[in-house]
Amino acid sequence: MTTYEQYPPYTYVDSPLSRPGPDEWWPEEMPSYAIDPAADIQQRMILILLLAVIVVFGFGTWAVRSTGNSAPATENTAAAEEEASAPVAPPAPAAGGIAPLFTAEIQHWAPQIVAWANEYGIDPNMAATVMQIESCGDPNAVSSAGAQGLFQVMPFHFDPGENMQDPDTNARRGMAYLSLGMQQTGGDTSRTFAGYNGGHGTAAKPWDQWPNETQRYYVWSTGIYKDAVAGSTSSETLNNWLAAGGAGLCSQAAARLGLQ
Repeated sequence: MTTYEQYPPYTYVDSPLSRPGPDEWWPEEMPSYAIDPAADIQQRMILILLLAVIVVFGFGTWAVRSTGNSAPATENTAAAEEEASAPVAPPAPAAGGIAPLFTAEIQHWAPQIVAWANEYGIDPNMAATVMQIESCGDPNAVSSAGAQGLFQVMPFHFDPGENMQDPDTNARRGMAYLSLGMQQTGGDTSRTFAGYNGGHGTAAKPWDQWPNETQRYYVWSTGIYKDAVAGSTSSETLNNWLAAGGAGLCSQAAARLGLQ
């Protein structure tokens, strides 16, 4: 674990999660993007591909009627359908393995985030989203509830004698809990985010039974992650989180990491 001697052994997290935000950010019911962002993008791509097949098929039919030669058109249409139905390769990862929209404090940990996430079968952008909101990369952050380190893991998740603020130890415990959430929600990243904040039992309940903090966590995490998966270079949701108090948390992390 890196020691930053010019600072106290830990710093308290002044999290924007404890503050109410603009009214328009808090829907009365489950937001429409409760579906896994990655699945949502795949569905849109499939719809576009289907439309392309219809257009190609229509053009082929017109060509057959125009030339009176149906064999070539049929072959071309079959080839087009095969090409359109081929799996689409995922976008290439950003430099460092996480999307470029995350703040400099999170980019500082990019190689480690990728390694930690891969060990537990988690999308690195999902892990980066959690770190962004939880600590903004401050390895010694401590919440008023006692949550520790980069991923703000509660003490009861550690074994006796473990250094809760050691980045590797903290990440293993955080990724294990995140991975468990993915298993329990059937891969629903949105509810897994909610469960990371409010507990997996909370994530299984209806939206109106979630604590306000969990609702805010859901809105921020799902929005940031959706932008990251889409390959965006910026995120309006992340900007709103920063404006709601996250900027102070990141400033604290930057000082801790020597990035200022």
